[in-house]
Amino acid sequence: MIVERSTEHGLKFRPFDFGASTLWLDRRRRKLSGRLGLYPREDALVERIRRLKRESGSHSPSAWTLAKLIPELRLKVDACFLSNPYATKLFLMHFHREVIRPRKLRSLLELYPSQNRVIAGKLGYVLDIEPESIFVGNGAAEIIQAILHRFTGDSIVVNLPTFSPYYEFARSDTRVIFNTLHKEDEFRFDPEAYLKLVRRERPDTVVLINPNNPDGGYVPHAAMVKLIEALQTVPTVIVDESFLHFACEDSSFNYRSVADLVARQPNLIVVKSMSKDFGIAGIRAGYAVMAPDRVRTLLDNGFLWNSSGLAEYFFDLYCRADFQTHYERERIRFIRNTRRFLAELATIDALKIYPSHANFALAEIKNGSTAEDLVYRLLIRRGIYTRACDDKKGLEPGKFVRIAARSRAENGYMIRSLRRILD
Repeated sequence: MIVERSTEHGLKFRPFDFGASTLWLDRRRRKLSGRLGLYPREDALVERIRRLKRESGSHSPSAWTLAKLIPELRLKVDACFLSNPYATKLFLMHFHREVIRPRKLRSLLELYPSQNRVIAGKLGYVLDIEPESIFVGNGAAEIIQAILHRFTGDSIVVNLPTFSPYYEFARSDTRVIFNTLHKEDEFRFDPEAYLKLVRRERPDTVVLINPNNPDGGYVPHAAMVKLIEALQTVPTVIVDESFLHFACEDSSFNYRSVADLVARQPNLIVVKSMSKDFGIAGIRAGYAVMAPDRVRTLLDNGFLWNSSGLAEYFFDLYCRADFQTHYERERIRFIRNTRRFLAELATIDALKIYPSHANFALAEIKNGSTAEDLVYRLLIRRGIYTRACDDKKGLEPGKFVRIAARSRAENGYMIRSLRRILD
């Protein structure tokens, strides 16, 4: 029987259900087919998922895409995309109370939102940064592309592995220089080796993601400040802090941004996605802190009116003291759950979990299976969507998956499912 079921994302997925008797007969009577050792019906699903992956390039198709185009999948946990589900729930609570119930949604949809400068003015107050130094983006991806196309020239240094848009979005005439992080060193970033490379290559742009994606590697605040100061001669230094809210250096759960350094070091640009820590990827909201003349350059070249009404509502909410208080509680709750989840992942013999200060883990598969094997088995048989890292430069193909933390109940289900499939 096919039954529709709702998820916490507000999506409806139709379970892929052979029927209890049919599944039992398949297991007893049918030979496994294909390289992945799946049943014929499962193999057909794999081919459809592969097609969507090819169309997505070096990124994974979203849960929305899977739900719409492969409705037979029974998606229970989205551990591919990286966000805090507790923060999403907090946003939805405010949205229902302040927009849906008082019937204010029409105004958010029908009226133009404020211009970039107005939203930046609101953010400046809560971030304690001059509004003239804040550029608001339609998600971090738009910001990254705008920066690379306007402020990067002949060459750029990018770590590997890392978030691919920083080299994919580079102009065709920009030379990309890779600084490879090594598996043998658990992908740890070496500031001294990095500075030697920069001095030798003399790029006009360098990129540092802290914590890094996909491994979660983190450079402590003091070391990052020292590194940025050592890069003063580089025309553009980009620091991406999209996962910073999950990185805590002590038991107080505090995090420290380097955005305040922009005021005295104008070559620095700090990028911040709001999708990860606030769980609102569908709204497309982000910002960057940079020198005022760079903000003006972007605003004068097509980015004056690039936010939506929903994004402006979120930024208004973000700037409120009551929301910040509630969010801090959910942020700390999520970090505690994530730490427990990563510790449990590390007890699975078939996986090696690399050190992470973010809300995800980079896992190396050690039992002979491939990343594709694991990802498709988890998705088709257990409804868990994870990220194969075969297309990530700097990682050995077939060996690595990225698994995001979710709610405590979802984390428990993932641990049980991984043990069952890998054993």
